[in-house]
Amino acid sequence: MTKYFTNNFTVTNLHKKPSIKSEIVTQMIYGDTFSISKRTKNWLKIKIKEDGYNGFIKNRKYSKFSKPTHKVNKLKSEIFKLPNKSIKINEISFGSKIKVIENKKDFLKFSKGWIKKNDVKPISYKEENPFRKISIFKNIKYKWGGKSFKGIDCSALIQIFLNFNNKFCPRDAKDQVKFFKKNIELKEIKKNDIIYWKGHVALALSNKKLIHAYGPMKKTVVMGIKQTIKRIEKSAKLKVIGIKRL
Repeated sequence: MTKYFTNNFTVTNLHKKPSIKSEIVTQMIYGDTFSISKRTKNWLKIKIKEDGYNGFIKNRKYSKFSKPTHKVNKLKSEIFKLPNKSIKINEISFGSKIKVIENKKDFLKFSKGWIKKNDVKPISYKEENPFRKISIFKNIKYKWGGKSFKGIDCSALIQIFLNFNNKFCPRDAKDQVKFFKKNIELKEIKKNDIIYWKGHVALALSNKKLIHAYGPMKKTVVMGIKQTIKRIEKSAKLKVIGIKRL
């Protein structure tokens, strides 16, 4: 039986190779789960349970796996030392998963401290529209491999909202475009359709607007669909390779 561990840091970088200088290919947010295939003094070779991603993380003190009870339902949630707002210890990102061990009025306790009840939902909770809150990431900086309020990339923006809704979604755009089967023509596009280019993805907010974590603008932005398609074709010489409907 595979032994799993839980990431108990706000974000943990997953590197391509066991070196701090190696490319960050993705991140784990708080509560993500992983198995270890190889250990050295400084590095662990791991596989993330949620999406099967492999890579290297720093060898730090991670938690033994604990089944989460709740998940963070806002861009970032503050962690406090006590069940009041007097001493802030840290913060965790949207989609982070926690195991509640105590309940006090407006606060819930987990292994790192106290969190406001209003910031979380039960782990089984699903939104009717999985992308309802995607605009909370507007203006968050673009970060290659990023998955949190500290920085996010285009495919993570899609993945974290589907994961929050207990749906599997591959990490990378190239795998997502193969995974989602229902193809749509541009003229039929509507809210929540997902637009793919080679190495890039955006979500339609309507039949005219989209949102994407966009490298050239260094942040998550809302733009016109036609304007974006023209811009990417002109600047990156890339055409749309698929529009998918969930």
